[in-house]
Amino acid sequence: MSTSRLELMLRRDRAVILGAIAAVAALAWAYVIWLAANMGALPPAGADMPGMTMPGMEMPDMATPNTDMPGMDMGTTLAPALRGWSVGDFAFMFAMWAIMMVGMMLPSVAPMLLIYAGVARQAGSRGKPFAATARFATGYLLAWTAFSMLATSAQWALESTLLLTPMTGIGTALGGIVLIVAGVYQCTPLKDVCLSACQSPLQFIMRHGGFRPDPLGAMNLGAEHGIYCIGCCWALMAILFVVGIMNLLWVAAIAAFILLEKLVGPSRLLSRAAGAVLIAAGAWMLFVN
Repeated sequence: MSTSRLELMLRRDRAVILGAIAAVAALAWAYVIWLAANMGALPPAGADMPGMTMPGMEMPDMATPNTDMPGMDMGTTLAPALRGWSVGDFAFMFAMWAIMMVGMMLPSVAPMLLIYAGVARQAGSRGKPFAATARFATGYLLAWTAFSMLATSAQWALESTLLLTPMTGIGTALGGIVLIVAGVYQCTPLKDVCLSACQSPLQFIMRHGGFRPDPLGAMNLGAEHGIYCIGCCWALMAILFVVGIMNLLWVAAIAAFILLEKLVGPSRLLSRAAGAVLIAAGAWMLFVN
């Protein structure tokens, strides 16, 4: 294959991959936005609409008002009541977390996918078949799916103990502790190691046995990269438990920061600055607010 033809195919591959990332991330974001917009909606009487109210939240029946409640009249609006999670609730929230992780994290792995696709194309031009880039991406997203299960379990545990309320986050004291822990983690050596793997994808691949042409090997490599990415970002994701899991402004801000943190290069200044801000915010929540 001529050099010019290979370059043309590499450019086409890059366009296809970036287009696919944009399309999948856009669909994930569209779902999360739709879900946030409808999360507090009250279903019509007699209708069973899973997902229209947050698991852990139950709207009272307004058709038969309780006239025995002191100080309550027909014009009073009842607040949502907390209820336990069903299996369906857990599955629904797990799907929400998994889709949200796709929207937040898939754009940040674009540099790695482009490198993998470039190597795969060059190997193919030399008659050495390579596993499709989608295999690597699948492994990466499977790692984040596992994280979504842990996040859902944490949300269920916090709501079950009344430490977390739907849409508003955890209380002030616990929220302050979470922010301080997240801020301290931003400045640890483990954070630096994990961030390095995300900032230097080619170096990461070389340190982990090189590119793997077989489908299972490619998925395993993607999952390994995903684990490092989780190590880099889990503390930032924990912020959502403080500000509200479905707070779209914070979801977008955290996703943008993660992408920026991976693109700035070897400097740790951004991570340290974010850590200092989180520690200060956590201290304010604990001792001032």
